[in-house]
Amino acid sequence: MARYFIELSYEGTNYHGWQFQPNAITVQETLEKGLSLLLHQKIAVTGAGRTDTGVHASYYVAHFDLADSTLENPEETRFRLNAMLPMDISIHSIVPVNDELHARFSATYREYLYVIHKTKPIFKRPFSFYHYGELDVRIMNQACQALLNFRDFTSFSKLHTDVKTNNCTIMLARWEERIDGYDFTIRADRFLRNMVRAIVGTMLDVGTGKLTVEQFADIIEAKDRSNAGTSADAKGLFLTDIGYVIDLPYRRQLLSS
Repeated sequence: MARYFIELSYEGTNYHGWQFQPNAITVQETLEKGLSLLLHQKIAVTGAGRTDTGVHASYYVAHFDLADSTLENPEETRFRLNAMLPMDISIHSIVPVNDELHARFSATYREYLYVIHKTKPIFKRPFSFYHYGELDVRIMNQACQALLNFRDFTSFSKLHTDVKTNNCTIMLARWEERIDGYDFTIRADRFLRNMVRAIVGTMLDVGTGKLTVEQFADIIEAKDRSNAGTSADAKGLFLTDIGYVIDLPYRRQLLSS
């Protein structure tokens, strides 16, 4: 069996997330159809994780297996696959890897970026959340430090999911102010469904003075989704990095730029 990692990006506006869903267009389904048509065999693609409807990925990794053959020219395959796929999905590399490596289970962390504009983002509307008014970044970063003290994030998880545990290890969380808005970066070993958007929505209440940092910590301790704030809009969220023990070519290019 030959296994290949795919590095790609996608704009999530027209998709119901990454993972296959009946009666809905997803990135996974679109990629599988393209590969299957190109390689003249049924191809199943495994992704690094699911993203919600409307969420974007500036960096994503998936893998697929070929049981009885190998790709003679992965770069030509990449070029031809890009020509077949819609313009909102871009394939950056297709590389052979050890078949013990897994796009989801071998990932050491995932990193997300949430983009907020405080002026109307006329030319960036599909990629940013518009929030009128100032946010207290200093207080929000205090709430970020509180996040690092917890493991169970049930309060920020979509209800009735099929995961075995709601424990996650958050490695990094910070807010940064730009001239025209704010960026929130968060990195963890895993994320629950809707987790980042729920955290952002609740932190907006901290940044506007509706919640204190202590009340924010109390919400996490309660392990009750109804105590947290409204989830922030999907269009402002990007999956931006996924860590692996191997060096992947497009990620190496991103890190060096």
